[in-house]
Amino acid sequence: MGALKKLFTVLGVVVLMLVVASFFIPKDYSVERTITINAQPSEIYPYIVDLREWKKWGVWFKRDPDMKLNYSGPDRAIGMRSEWQSETEGNGEMEIAQLEHNKRVLYRLYFPDFDMGSTGTLEIEPTASGSRVTWRDEGSVDNNPINRYFALMMDSMIGPDFEMGLENLKVLVENGD
Repeated sequence: MGALKKLFTVLGVVVLMLVVASFFIPKDYSVERTITINAQPSEIYPYIVDLREWKKWGVWFKRDPDMKLNYSGPDRAIGMRSEWQSETEGNGEMEIAQLEHNKRVLYRLYFPDFDMGSTGTLEIEPTASGSRVTWRDEGSVDNNPINRYFALMMDSMIGPDFEMGLENLKVLVENGD
């Protein structure tokens, strides 16, 4: 009985330490990836400003070809929305919030299953060898200790998807539809 009591005491102390430590973890996160595409911004922009075009290069759509998609709002403009339902990729909503023609698309994401949102941008900068495309997603979690640890892992969780999505975008733009 004494060994079991010690075990529970140690486990309780470890859990308490993890909870206390979580309050020292920043609740804000940022994920960013960049790629150079051998094309002008005007050749890249149509693929990111039109949420329907994301099916051609976004990894989530390729992982779940049965994803249910719905689009609303004005095409290729502020207020364009996409909503998706997926058994494997989860459910979500995206809305274009700001645009700079051939330069930048800012969108807002919301995941109703987790009551969590973020803000993302895709920026295109001309370079000597084409264009540099930077994809960034930023958000904040609440004070729930589990969510704080979740924010710590955000880069490793969605960063690879950004890398693959940008690679897909590069191939699509450089090789055409």
